[in-house]
Amino acid sequence: MDNNYFHYNLLYSCEYQQKRGHEQFVEEHALGYLISGESKFFTNEGTFVAKEGTIGLLRKNQLVKSLKLPSESGQPFKSINIFLDQETLRKYASANNIGKVEPYAGATMIDLSNNIFLKGYFESLIPYVENPQKLTQKIAELKTNEAIELLLQTNPSLKSFLFDFQEPHKIDLEAYMNRNYHYNVPLKNFAKLTGRSLATFKRDFQKIFSLSPEKWLQQKRLQLAHYLIAEKHQKPSEVYLEVGFENLSHFSDSFKKMFGYNASSLNIGK
Repeated sequence: MDNNYFHYNLLYSCEYQQKRGHEQFVEEHALGYLISGESKFFTNEGTFVAKEGTIGLLRKNQLVKSLKLPSESGQPFKSINIFLDQETLRKYASANNIGKVEPYAGATMIDLSNNIFLKGYFESLIPYVENPQKLTQKIAELKTNEAIELLLQTNPSLKSFLFDFQEPHKIDLEAYMNRNYHYNVPLKNFAKLTGRSLATFKRDFQKIFSLSPEKWLQQKRLQLAHYLIAEKHQKPSEVYLEVGFENLSHFSDSFKKMFGYNASSLNIGK
C-alpha cells in the first residue's frame, strides 16, 4: 500500500506503482535521499535520474516534473525529503553570524550521493519515518540544523546556495512563458518566478500576448498536445499530464472545443 506523509518539514514517499509527481513548483530548498526505486526529474536544464542511494539537493523556486518508479526487482519507490525553508535558514544565518552572501548562480540540482555523512544522516531519519509520532518539533528543528551544518561542511560554497535570500528579479516574461507554459502551476507561481506581483504579471501578460494568461496557457498546451499526438503518435492519456492538464476529461473536452474533433481521432490508422 502506498504511504505518503508530510510531518513538520519531513516528507516521506512510498509508491508501489509508477506515478508522476503532482507538485511541479519547488518553493523551498529540498535535500532528498532515495531509499529504493528510481526517480526522474525533468527540468529545462535537462533530465536528472536518481537511483537507490542517491542524495540530491534541489534549489528553491524551480519548476520540475518528476516520475517515481519502483525498482526492476519490485521494490517500491521510497524517499525522504527535508525542506530547508527560508525562515529556518534565516534563523541559522543569524545564530551563526552569516552575513550577506553573493547571489547564487550555480546548478539548481546538486548530486551529493558520495557523502558518507549525509548518508548516515538520512539513515538516522529512518526510525522517525517508521515512528512519526516520535518526530517532535524540537527534534525536527535539530535534524534540520544538522542537515544545514553537514551541507556547509560538505562544500563551503553551498553557503550562497542556502543563504541567498533574494527573490527572483524581473525577467523577460515572453521568453520565460514560452519555455515553461507546460508546467501545471498556479499563476501566482509564474508571477513570482518572473519577478512580479500577480497583478503586474497579468497586466504585463495582456500587453505582450493580447490574451489573458489562462486563455493563452490553454491554447499553448493544446497546440503542444496536438503536435505530440499527431506527429509523435502519442496517446491522449500519455499527453495530457505532460502538457499541463490535471485530468484527462478536462483535456479531452478542451481539445475538442478548440480543434472541433476528438484528440483520439488523430491516432486512428496509425
